[in-house]
Amino acid sequence: MGHREDLLEGAKRCLLAKGFVRTTARDIVRESGTNLASIGYHYGSKDALLAQAYVSLIEGMGGAFEGGGNVDEAAPGSLERFERVWSNIIATMRDPGTVWRLSMEVLALGDRLPEVRDHLAKAQREAGRGLVPLLMGGCEEDVSDETADTLGAFYVTLMTGLIAQWTFDPASAPDGERLAAGLRRVVEAAATDASP
Repeated sequence: MGHREDLLEGAKRCLLAKGFVRTTARDIVRESGTNLASIGYHYGSKDALLAQAYVSLIEGMGGAFEGGGNVDEAAPGSLERFERVWSNIIATMRDPGTVWRLSMEVLALGDRLPEVRDHLAKAQREAGRGLVPLLMGGCEEDVSDETADTLGAFYVTLMTGLIAQWTFDPASAPDGERLAAGLRRVVEAAATDASP
């Protein structure tokens, strides 16, 4: 690996061990075996590197969201698929010290982490774009900006709420089955309201 990749891997390890605020540039350099100048050269700043490391950690969880293929057994767009996908996502939130606590740190300390927050805000559309095919089928590259900004944004909002609930009170946080039951009620109510 080159310095760029070494820095990214070192930053990921630091994030998981210390979080955004407590990770210093020297921590990353020590963990990656590089030098301070490499951070600026390859990423522009420590915060930009940490934001990229966080995005890379999230992207690495894609396989867990698919649940070893159990998602593909349910029809795209079905409540069964909705339940399976969210059950798989929730399974990644159950362990303390997961990557999701970093999301809560950014939410709580966003004004103290402006470069990280700005970088991650830009990544939200792409996160939604990635969730759409997982739940609805198809390919990520075929998801339009309009779909990413509506359906994708809905899924990202649901994810953010789940992360908050699982971080603060895992005992009462919903599982995939309860989410699917809630969605079923919303859809039934909407269908009733739409009836002539």
